[in-house]
Amino acid sequence: MNRSLSLHFLAPYRLEIKEEKIPAPASGEVLVRASVSAISPGTEMLVYRGEFPQDISIDSSIPELASQFSYPLKYGYCLVGEVLKAGIGVDRFWMGRRVFAFHHHQSIFLARPSELIPVPEDLSDEQAVLLPNTETAVNFVMDGKPVIGERVLVLGQGIVGLLTAALLARFPLECLVTLDRFPIRRNASRQVGALLSLDPLEEDLVSKLNAILPAGADLAYELSGFPQALDMAISFTGFEGRVVMGSWYGSKRSNLDLGGRFHRSRIRLVSSQVSTLASEFSGRWTKERRFDVAWQMLRVIQTEQLITHRFHILEAGRAYTLIDQHPEQTIQVIITYA
Repeated sequence: MNRSLSLHFLAPYRLEIKEEKIPAPASGEVLVRASVSAISPGTEMLVYRGEFPQDISIDSSIPELASQFSYPLKYGYCLVGEVLKAGIGVDRFWMGRRVFAFHHHQSIFLARPSELIPVPEDLSDEQAVLLPNTETAVNFVMDGKPVIGERVLVLGQGIVGLLTAALLARFPLECLVTLDRFPIRRNASRQVGALLSLDPLEEDLVSKLNAILPAGADLAYELSGFPQALDMAISFTGFEGRVVMGSWYGSKRSNLDLGGRFHRSRIRLVSSQVSTLASEFSGRWTKERRFDVAWQMLRVIQTEQLITHRFHILEAGRAYTLIDQHPEQTIQVIITYA
């Protein structure tokens, strides 16, 4: 019998690390020992704060999270580890293999090989744990359809916003401008390729954006997680521009101004969510193909600067408090299990 540590959300702002007994793998199962898992600063913090909607499943694409939201629960979906043991009938390929799993924060757990993704040998565990966020960024870029010479604006430079900016910077755009409240993220944004990264609260923001986006953005992304930012994205988008909505606000509401300017500008609002592929891509693309692209992008994006804090699972409470109370200090926080 193996002993495992797992993170449980008990109520808003309350969590606990519990010890569990994990049996030997049954037929068709493997035993995985975690090395790192990443805290999602978006959806996971909605769970932590009690802002997750009550009327939908937690994550319909992950069987363990397909039920409706209620405390207590385990949550998390970015974990990298190593296969320690295999049950009867499991291909020897998996023994000792480093794997990625869409799994909650847990030091040792059982899984079926079909639930695991082998990690490429040339990527570190800390690179690999960013796979879901990178896949999300790939999805945003696909849904936004950037065109050569366009002017692009990205609101929000958290981990997903930064990865999206890093991908967009590889397109032959006229300019890429980002907005974020925190200097640590604006600095990282410029390092991944943004021409300019500004504080959305600075007094002369409008004049600066009008100078570099004289006719407004052709393409804007709202990735900040703040409902009021969607109005800002629309206000800086030009005639027939596209606004890709990548943020999920949970139970928070957005009061949009969809008056004369929005109506007459023929601006398109695009909902982008990574659980599915847009129908126009589904004939040629699969989730596996998009994962392959995400792995390749992780090879070219300098992700070391994006992981700002590491906490052992026994110190997970400090990690969530830091993200919640001092977001200006963080980009990506990960949990370790050594």
